[in-house]
Amino acid sequence: MPLEIVPVETARDLRRFIDVPWHVYDPQQHPQWVPPLRIAVRDTLDDRKHPFYQQAARALWIARRDGKPVGRIAAIENRAHNEHYSDKVGFFGFFDAKNDPEAARALFDAAEQWLKDRGLTAMRGPMNPSTNYECGLLVDGYEQHPMLMTTWNPAYYAELLEGAGFGGVKDLLAWWYPAKEIDYALPEVYGRHAERARKEKGITFREIDLKQFDREIAIAWDVYNAAWENNWGFIPMSRDEFEHLGKDLKQIIDPHFAVVAEVNGEPAGLAIAIPDYHEIFKRIPNGRLLPTGIFKLLTGAKRLHTARVMVLGVKKAHRTRSIFALFLDEWMRRGRQYGITGAECSWVLEDNLLMNRPLEAMGCRPYRRWRIYERPLGGASRAAGGNA
Repeated sequence: MPLEIVPVETARDLRRFIDVPWHVYDPQQHPQWVPPLRIAVRDTLDDRKHPFYQQAARALWIARRDGKPVGRIAAIENRAHNEHYSDKVGFFGFFDAKNDPEAARALFDAAEQWLKDRGLTAMRGPMNPSTNYECGLLVDGYEQHPMLMTTWNPAYYAELLEGAGFGGVKDLLAWWYPAKEIDYALPEVYGRHAERARKEKGITFREIDLKQFDREIAIAWDVYNAAWENNWGFIPMSRDEFEHLGKDLKQIIDPHFAVVAEVNGEPAGLAIAIPDYHEIFKRIPNGRLLPTGIFKLLTGAKRLHTARVMVLGVKKAHRTRSIFALFLDEWMRRGRQYGITGAECSWVLEDNLLMNRPLEAMGCRPYRRWRIYERPLGGASRAAGGNA
């Protein structure tokens, strides 16, 4: 069957690119797949309006056999990343494909040539479009649907990447906290640390005030860029980009689980857990909010009892003040009060022992794993498990 790799050049092409996953995933074979909201994907790919592209560029392709979509890919030049790390890494993302090695290799080759033409020397991913958004290929933990802003893919995806010469450079973990099973218990040592933090002079702890959103965005942006600055692959977000992402999250944030810690009036820590809206998205199979999807979104939110902890960070200068334990203790109290039965903490770098050890001590278990892959531009294979 003839294969063609078609560049995305028009608005109509972009609609077809967004539509590809509905051709790749069969709900009967892949019941865990959650249809994305088309409006959200379109926004993330909008290289004219989305602030990410103020320091980036992208190109898109669709793979077709006999005129039918069998895959897609984006090539991404993230200038902010390369300036921050002083390297020449290119990225790929928005990768979806049937179990068709020839099509996958052709998509990767198209992305590679575009990146090489821009003077880049390696291709890393998947990033949709950076580590500040969805990223990583799921390599373990396929049984359940993914949480919000995390990826799901069939197991054969890893074979497609490795067969195209990619090797793993970093693994990301998701930890599951079975709150109801262990009666929302926090290890005694963390309880003592949390109590000490409550009594320490100058520490305040409060919910995010959505009515003062501009103020809260400024605080969250300050903490986010400072608390994660030493994490592998992290790219500081511009104020415009952070505000853009924040406005989307504002629609689904529950203030009871979005909290800020301040020390003497200065932002010190931030913790945000988002209800598992994918429970609702699964009931919107076409990915369109209109005419009925928005109704399902609004009416379904009250029935959500699991969540994803997607932000949990403390500035380096305040990490000895037990603020981390205070966040955990407060969430245990609120989880019991509001009927949260379990939560995912993701993603966490596999070698981030300062996060992984406390999570294990709390009774969490690692239940999903994503992998970031890379290959040098030129097609040579890179050994799996190497360092970036």
